Amino acid sequence: MNINSTVISGYQTLNDIGYLLKDRQHVLLVTDKNIGGIPLVQELIKQVCDKVATVKMVDSVPPEPSQHDVAAIVASLDTSGVDLVIGVGGGSVLDVAKLLSVLCVAHSPTLEALLNGEKPQSRTASLLIPTTAGTGSEATPNAILAIPEKETKVGIISPVMLPDYVVLAPELTTSMPAHIASSTGIDALCHLIECFTATVSNPVSDNYALIGLQKLFASLETAVAEPGNLAARLDMLWASYYGGAAIAHAGTHLVHAMSYPLGGKYHIPHGVANAILLAPCMRFVRPAAVAKFAQAWDLVPGADLSLSDEEKSVALVDYFAALVKRLKLPASLDELGIGSDHLPYLVEAALDVQRLMKNVPAPVSASDVRDVYLTLFPTQNH
Repeated sequence: MNINSTVISGYQTLNDIGYLLKDRQHVLLVTDKNIGGIPLVQELIKQVCDKVATVKMVDSVPPEPSQHDVAAIVASLDTSGVDLVIGVGGGSVLDVAKLLSVLCVAHSPTLEALLNGEKPQSRTASLLIPTTAGTGSEATPNAILAIPEKETKVGIISPVMLPDYVVLAPELTTSMPAHIASSTGIDALCHLIECFTATVSNPVSDNYALIGLQKLFASLETAVAEPGNLAARLDMLWASYYGGAAIAHAGTHLVHAMSYPLGGKYHIPHGVANAILLAPCMRFVRPAAVAKFAQAWDLVPGADLSLSDEEKSVALVDYFAALVKRLKLPASLDELGIGSDHLPYLVEAALDVQRLMKNVPAPVSASDVRDVYLTLFPTQNH
């Protein structure tokens, strides 16, 4: 898969995007109400409105949007003549912007057809500006939607949705609350380590994953503790971007497969669900990925490089568990009030995500999935 996006990155790059708006007549700007209220985003919106004759705003994208949310947005819009879609926000906003860039095109497949597997052939021009550092949506061919009727999520996937332009502006991420910076950062970590160890990993995805892991290990905790540290924030935007690029060339596996039902049924934020599952899933995967875990361990600042590969792989899983704890993210479903009586549903729903389960580097049975979920209920009797 080719990622042909032009990436513009660094402090104050938002001041330099005027040339991207040149000759545009009709822009669709997609965000959400929280993001739209950030002063820097308001300045960006003003810049777009000053340079483009017709600007339509969509600021109703909810967290973890469903297909009904997107259908309602499409029904409320006249998209004829749109020649640029700009998405400004977190992963949900960027995913919806990518979908709208396809649905704006005359004779494009309907949303229902896309959900049923029909592939888009074209889209209008697009510019994606992430305000969180985690999903890497600006570098993936995926748009993930919740399907409430099935209590899960579905990915619409096509390289056609990759954007023309990406802007990584660290000052846009400084207003993220610490718990959002933490959970989105762990989402990026899951993308990187899962793609690095997936059955479909390859030299291209491995390269993205290793660069991203090095940036993330060096910068995540600093970015959370020091919101105004623009160097750490930019490193996290790049780590997130590399995670998305790794997904575009490989794919996630066990953490994401098992987190989908947690988001779909219980509406646990995606990064939080991934944080809860990160160490338990990686503990299961570790024996099948010792050499790669050892490679990743070598990138952790201050890591003991004298350990054997086996010891390094164990140390990496312990590091993941300790990192989630240091970031004050939940480490079990107990903490979120979800009981172990939900196990049968969770196991069945996770195994249904075959698109990701087939990427796990070890055979996975229903009892394996159940055993991993069981570790998320440490205070409950089984």
